[in-house]
Amino acid sequence: MKIAVLPGDGIGTEIVAEALRVLEALDLSFETETALVGGAAYEAHGHPLPESTLKLAKEADAMLFGAVGDWKYDKLERSLRPEQAILGLRKNLGLFANFRPAICYEQLVDASSLKPELIAGLDILIIRELTGDIYFGQPRGRRTAVDGHFPGADEAFDTMRYSRPEVERIAHVAFQAARKRNKRVTSVDKANVLETFQFWKDIVTEVGKEYPDVELDHMYVDNAAMQLVKAPKKFDVVVTGNMFGDILSDEAAMLTGSIGMLPSASLNSSNQGLYEPSHGSAPDIAGKGVANPLATILSAAMMLRFSLNQPEAADRIESAVKHVLAQGLRTADIWSAGTTKVGTREMGDAVVAAITKKTITG
Repeated sequence: MKIAVLPGDGIGTEIVAEALRVLEALDLSFETETALVGGAAYEAHGHPLPESTLKLAKEADAMLFGAVGDWKYDKLERSLRPEQAILGLRKNLGLFANFRPAICYEQLVDASSLKPELIAGLDILIIRELTGDIYFGQPRGRRTAVDGHFPGADEAFDTMRYSRPEVERIAHVAFQAARKRNKRVTSVDKANVLETFQFWKDIVTEVGKEYPDVELDHMYVDNAAMQLVKAPKKFDVVVTGNMFGDILSDEAAMLTGSIGMLPSASLNSSNQGLYEPSHGSAPDIAGKGVANPLATILSAAMMLRFSLNQPEAADRIESAVKHVLAQGLRTADIWSAGTTKVGTREMGDAVVAAITKKTITG
């Protein structure tokens, strides 16, 4: 097993360090190699995704990724900004399926901004198509308008585009995932306005006929955003396009109390994956030792399950996290009265201790 370790920027180095400590506590045999990515890579190599980093990623079985970005890079041309590293990895490795589980742990019900009865027991899986849609569609750019409402004025444009194979493969991923859960898929679109998503809806409906045991419903994205805060437990598996998935998965993250708790996995057709927390680089708290490492630690568990074929080890990590939360340990983002506030390193220590004592049960 070879893991490419890509800490990135901001709190990325701190949270990835804790996830690696947790992995080492499992006594598994794996090789790790670290490389620069994002702003750190730009500073050293003049590009957020150097060829050496991309080569390492392609050769690895999985990538453990921290976060990229910093406000100081916002004035760079777009192709050199740190965020282009993650887009480049998705494109070059064909990481088309993004899994973002939104689980509300029993111990964190009071950390959510929603009423406890709305989110207690919440367990949603958002599956986001990751390599198509408006983020990658061509043409895109800026130009002087030759027609429209303001001819002669500057304008910018992006293209929303999906092909049949792209929609079919993500739909199959969603239906197969639902078969292992509660056998319900909600496909989120904007078919009433966008031709692209009428196309999406038609194809998902066709694919759904191959899974008669799975219930399928369709929902417009604006309604889905409302229902996530009105009745979130009505969802099981949500499948949607790149842009809608980007927005809805962050909304779902906050239902659980903190985006600092949510892992994610981005997989290609060979189950090679990139594993990262759903949150960003948080440069405002970088180096302060207060970031929550649990999303990254849980991402490492997903890595063991999906790419490295170590489901029992993944279970051990997830059970250890539950144990630590039951002990009342909290980083600042999930802290509440009556619990114990700890820093990044202390939270990592607690998870490692829970694993090495080998007394953790699911």
